[in-house]
Amino acid sequence: MDIAQAAEDGARRSYGKLIAFLAARTRDVAGAEDALSEAFAAALVEWPATGIPRSPEAWLLTVARRKQIDTLRRRKMGDELAAEMALLSDELAPAVDDVMEIPDERLRLMFACAHPAIDAGVHAPLILQTVLGFDAATIGSAFLVAPATMGQRLVRAKNRIRQTGIPFRVPDRTELADRLDGVLEAIYAIYAEGWSDPAATQARTRGLAEEAIWLGRLVVSLLPQEPAALGLQSLMLHAEARRDARRDAQGEFIPLEQQDTARWDAALIEEAEDLLLRASRMRATERFQLEAAVQSAHAMRRLTGCTDWSGIVLLYDALLQLTGSVVVALNRAAAIARAQGPAEGLTALNALQEDRRLAEYQPYWAARAALLSQCGDTSEAAEAYRLAIGLESDPAVRRYLQQQLASIKT
Repeated sequence: MDIAQAAEDGARRSYGKLIAFLAARTRDVAGAEDALSEAFAAALVEWPATGIPRSPEAWLLTVARRKQIDTLRRRKMGDELAAEMALLSDELAPAVDDVMEIPDERLRLMFACAHPAIDAGVHAPLILQTVLGFDAATIGSAFLVAPATMGQRLVRAKNRIRQTGIPFRVPDRTELADRLDGVLEAIYAIYAEGWSDPAATQARTRGLAEEAIWLGRLVVSLLPQEPAALGLQSLMLHAEARRDARRDAQGEFIPLEQQDTARWDAALIEEAEDLLLRASRMRATERFQLEAAVQSAHAMRRLTGCTDWSGIVLLYDALLQLTGSVVVALNRAAAIARAQGPAEGLTALNALQEDRRLAEYQPYWAARAALLSQCGDTSEAAEAYRLAIGLESDPAVRRYLQQQLASIKT
């Protein structure tokens, strides 16, 4: 295997696991990131000469731990240094064995990042960076925040973990409510990044959907009575069930309404429906449960041959009341168009046009373009399609939008 590729693969597979292990001992997330970054750089230098180790993950951990110790020696003195050195050194010797098994403490890291001492708006972005290594620009784009602003927020949050000594542990039930939302939001954001690359063509996002589903299963196994966790897992599985149907044999994009339901994964849908039923029995309505219910309504098309758009509008009404999310409002407008006609949908969409967060949000312009076209305003529709095309990074979706633009100009 190419050395650079091996290092990249190691980073993608092991980043969050190693950061969690390194940071749990010192509470210094930024220091753990720096140490691991140096370890990856060392791998690019040493592996070409010595060969790829039997366990790249253990090799990286060993080097990163040594980097941490070197940094501690430079920064600290006296009893403070002795205490942290002892903590690190106790576990360094086993790590020298390059076949050691490293415990997976990512869930503990995620709950540390969702601690109430950290601003709630940073919980999910912080988890994305520490568990998956996303940069501030990517995270900022996902959360509609400028990269520089997001970077500053992430730095402050990491400093908060270190300065206040936030523990790395799964909280007990009395603390859980304040922190579970941030963890679930981050898992969903992880899934969304992987879902946006259904053909797995991008190295950065390859495997993220599977990773998010694994994390979701882990949370459900630990918290089987939490309807929000059940709802999120149901939502992800419903979406994952349609992965293969989102592209044709040539790799071209297929919208949800045009997908062949025979290509949907029935086993995943069945599992998702079971989780949603379990959540509904707990008589607590929350965001992910409602979003999963929307996907469940779409899944019914495989049995009935049609989609209950009026029912979907009602679900989005409830979601909007609960969250106030502009993205939910956008999806609601699209559902209204299907249930009541494009003019009604466009009216609902127009009510959102002053929201600056939508100015660079591709789904808004794509939905606007489609509704304008259906209402006969081809000039405005063409302009909206051009904006959507310029904002779309997926080549297959971009080609689809270009085809839609061409169809209204002929």
